[in-house]
Amino acid sequence: MRPFRTPVNRLVLGGTGLALLLTGGWLAVTGTSLAHRLPSSWAGPAAGDSVLLDAGRLARLRGEDWWTPTVIAVAVTLSLLLVCWLLAQFRSGAARPLPLAAPGGTVRTRALAEALARRATAVPGVARSRARALPRSRQRLEVRVRVWLRPGVSPQSVLPALCAVAAEAEESAAPYTAHTRLRVSAESHRMPHVR
Repeated sequence: MRPFRTPVNRLVLGGTGLALLLTGGWLAVTGTSLAHRLPSSWAGPAAGDSVLLDAGRLARLRGEDWWTPTVIAVAVTLSLLLVCWLLAQFRSGAARPLPLAAPGGTVRTRALAEALARRATAVPGVARSRARALPRSRQRLEVRVRVWLRPGVSPQSVLPALCAVAAEAEESAAPYTAHTRLRVSAESHRMPHVR
């Protein structure tokens, strides 16, 4: 489901951003007032057709020394944050193959993570698991394993087997120094509800 959900997520976010950008641009260029289109339950302008920031108050703020640098700094910071977030949506950390100790041998990080998740799920007492392998540098690999235990299983009973699986994964990434972070959670008891 993940390969389908990611492009849909990106399309929805991109479409929403484009719609907001076009709407904001249209409102900025045309200058049409939306006050008469707002629901009657919303608080409207006070008597005398006042606004939140009238022309006189805006002129006084523009005369202050701190106003222009603050507005520019906030706008640039927000723009950079949004651009970084947008670029992060298109980044796929699992696409780079990892070179192995054998000459010419490589493994995809996603394949390594899937094999690790299957091995962790095979441990008795583990209901399901999820793993990620993230190359952090040329010699360092970060492995994250999330495990959900079956109801009634204590973490102490499965931890030695999970540590052995993690050690095996670290050895299989031989030229890399792998650091494994293991997160253990318990599945909730699902009680049937009567209505």
